[in-house]
Amino acid sequence: MLKLGAASAVLLALAGGAVSQWQPGLRQGRLSAAGREVLEAMGRGILDGTLPADPTARAAALGGLLDRIDLLVSALPTHAQAELSQLVGVLATGAGRLGLAGLAKPWPAAGEAEIQQALQSMRVSRLTLKQQAYQALHDIVGGAYFSDASTWTLLGYPGPLKV
Repeated sequence: MLKLGAASAVLLALAGGAVSQWQPGLRQGRLSAAGREVLEAMGRGILDGTLPADPTARAAALGGLLDRIDLLVSALPTHAQAELSQLVGVLATGAGRLGLAGLAKPWPAAGEAEIQQALQSMRVSRLTLKQQAYQALHDIVGGAYFSDASTWTLLGYPGPLKV
């Protein structure tokens, strides 16, 4: 009985700690501070090789990405915003980051290779939930980044035809 009580206390403490860390990924239809950290890290991992090498230009490109994600999110239906907010909020916690992505380090401290490894583990997971989370984040980051005309040359896209 004493072991059960001790195990229950540990479980409650861990659950309480995770809940106290949880913040929504979105606030009023825009990325929260925690959401920005997660999506910036996703951008660094997914867009590695396409982002500018210069640190100032790289920071500007990632800032533009986050601004475009905010625009994308504001156009989503309310239920989709709620789902994205939950996903990003869970990934912003230590337990969620480790459980969903297998990443021990906080997003801002992780290097591109570590983020890519975490994303790859989600992509090839046997759990459909992880695969769907990966696909959603990948599509949001890629779509928001390459929607800016300044990135089109990276794709070899000359832009829309003049009619």
